[in-house]
Amino acid sequence: MQEELNFIFDTAKEHMDKAIHHLEKELLKVRAGRANPSMLEGVRVDYYGSMTPISQVANINTPDARTLSVQPWEKKLISEIEKAIMAANLGFNPMNNGDVIMINIPPLTEERRKDLVRRSKSEAEDARVGVRNARKEAMEEIKKLGKDGLSEDLVKDSEAEVQKLTDSYTSRIESIVDKKEQEIMAI
Repeated sequence: MQEELNFIFDTAKEHMDKAIHHLEKELLKVRAGRANPSMLEGVRVDYYGSMTPISQVANINTPDARTLSVQPWEKKLISEIEKAIMAANLGFNPMNNGDVIMINIPPLTEERRKDLVRRSKSEAEDARVGVRNARKEAMEEIKKLGKDGLSEDLVKDSEAEVQKLTDSYTSRIESIVDKKEQEIMAI
């Protein structure tokens, strides 16, 4: 029985880790005023007839906090990359000098900052739902073991352990989002 309980805990922990990882990945896409290559992550370029992620056809760098530079591996792709950035509707205005595409990142307005904070909190709520779903699945598995002969005390202790795990992951989500909110609201 202990092996099955350990398996349930490990599975719940794995699902909760995935929720946190997804949250961190999504928050990378929320720009906090600083240039970051992940801002162009969703941009796809028409590369010989197939839509390819921009990171697979060019190097993306940040020469300073307000600028992104995109250097295509093939010079003839410059106009395609420029079109793709414009079509992605990110609010960027790319400029090319024949070799490199430069993108100046405009400073965020107060309204836009609040909007980004709302978006971050929405992503956090999605992560919390993922953690709660993992808790629910673990609790159901523990109850099944209880029906199969696991003692009541072990069932209660196991449920308390799952709840403790859930609380720790929820507080991690809160700290991640608070940090992101401070980053967004900092001028």
